[in-house]
Amino acid sequence: MSRSVVILGIQWGDEGKGKVVDMLTEHADAVVRFQGGHNAGHTIVVEGQQTILHLVPSGILHDGVECLIGNGVVLAPDALQEEITMLDGKGVQVTGRLRVSPACPVIMPYHVLLDLAKERKQGKAAIGTTGRGIGPAYEDKVSRRGMRVADLFDESYCNRRLEEVVDFHNFVLREYFGSDTVDLQEMKDLCRGYAEVLAPLLGDVSARIHMLREARKNILFEGAQGTLLDIDHGTYPFVTSSNTLAGGACAGSGSGPDVIDHVLGVVKAYTTRVGGGPFPTELFDDVGRHLAERGNEFGATTGRARRCGWLDASALRHAVRINGVKGLCVTKLDVLDGLDTIKICTGYTHEGHPFDPMVMDGQAFSQCQPVYLEMEGWHRSTSGTTKMSDLPKQARAYLDKIHELSGVQLDLVSTGPDRCHNIVCNEVY
Repeated sequence: MSRSVVILGIQWGDEGKGKVVDMLTEHADAVVRFQGGHNAGHTIVVEGQQTILHLVPSGILHDGVECLIGNGVVLAPDALQEEITMLDGKGVQVTGRLRVSPACPVIMPYHVLLDLAKERKQGKAAIGTTGRGIGPAYEDKVSRRGMRVADLFDESYCNRRLEEVVDFHNFVLREYFGSDTVDLQEMKDLCRGYAEVLAPLLGDVSARIHMLREARKNILFEGAQGTLLDIDHGTYPFVTSSNTLAGGACAGSGSGPDVIDHVLGVVKAYTTRVGGGPFPTELFDDVGRHLAERGNEFGATTGRARRCGWLDASALRHAVRINGVKGLCVTKLDVLDGLDTIKICTGYTHEGHPFDPMVMDGQAFSQCQPVYLEMEGWHRSTSGTTKMSDLPKQARAYLDKIHELSGVQLDLVSTGPDRCHNIVCNEVY
């Protein structure tokens, strides 16, 4: 029996999704990326060798698995080419296995300039973007002035579109931001080069997914970032520019909701966040430093240090509800090794009263104070453990509490960076 599974982060991203996708791809025939851009990074460790992917789906590290980039992804062709070259250098075959939807919006150099200029102008109120043009590319998509991959192959049409959009963005860059602008002819030349890069990779992703389902093949839909960064359901305005939820897998790939058989939510045993925005359980003490150092909490894309804090079960329940999560994968359990006490946020207060923000609004969420449940820590190593029975009883109790507070079964527990460092509680396939 075939199965299609959506794997997504249900915190603020960086939950370790890449490793989970890589591990489950052993049972998959295709992996689909459905949103985001090269602002997201998945770090995968196989036999001690680390590979960081930004655009190419994580399934590429398994021979024979198809990798599909859906229409919901904003595509930087130059970044994609760099990634393909990197994989070729590692002996990973990409040609013939990777397909890109012609409906993907193209990230252009003026998007990067706009992204950086906006962050500078906002100063201390900056969102903390990666500065890679993701937001402005999505803005162009929604305003219907964006360039799509398909546009690159009609040079006359592409040039006409560029003349309009470059004129518009140069005016904004020059007059509003006081920033550098781009040269129109250079943009035209660049698009011709992009077309050459992308021509061998084009494919109808929606139709291909349908064919795979008809052939009873297993499919993985790979999310980027995390639920709490969703443009509609995250801590707005400190969010990304796409829908990071399970429902985004349908819109971002051209699939019907009947395709999805299981939603696996990936959650760290604690919480991290990169960039600005509210973070009620953030720690600024020795425990926070312990989490950052033991967890190697630096962004795969930017190298920025991640903010660290206790697990937020209230936000977790929100993420479970809006994604229809049926199973959890808890990652980085081993990072908690050695702590005397471990805390879980079970709710919030505001000015001394119970507080439940109706939506993950950034302003309301920034006023929350966490209510904690304290649990006993453990001092035995859990690193590399592959059996639940081999975990310290305190670690098992902690996992049981996550199950209880989330209301969702545990499918997997990750106890280290390598693809073999896992405890399988329930078979996803």
